[in-house]
Amino acid sequence: MDLFVQLRKMRILLIDDDEWIRDSLMLFFESEQCKLTALETAEEGLDALREQKFDIIITDYWLPGMNGLDFFRRIKMSYKDAIKILITAYGSAGVFEEARKAGVHSLIAKPFTSDTVEAVLARLIINRTGQNCNTPQEPE
Repeated sequence: MDLFVQLRKMRILLIDDDEWIRDSLMLFFESEQCKLTALETAEEGLDALREQKFDIIITDYWLPGMNGLDFFRRIKMSYKDAIKILITAYGSAGVFEEARKAGVHSLIAKPFTSDTVEAVLARLIINRTGQNCNTPQEPE
């Protein structure tokens, strides 16, 4: 499977208030011609979700206002089919369990590389097409 051929068919929502991380991930996705919307807050993310459908939703845990877990809890029922990824520097068992309950499929631990993001996305897209991906994976 060519990951980027699959990703180009999907709409990706990225929410992170850290400009460096947001810009780095924007470069990663846009260099492969992916359809990406990058925002700073969970509230902006909720507005974007009212406007269009996304196939992949990636958000940071710590955000101004609503945090990433609360964001995923809010959208859990209306976005059951989307791939959901939480970026966090706090990969404790408690965060992992709360993420699972919120419908998150995978955690990416900070610091991370584009190779980590690529590996997580490849695994989740394969799972989406042939396997159950309701259990989040341990942080990469």
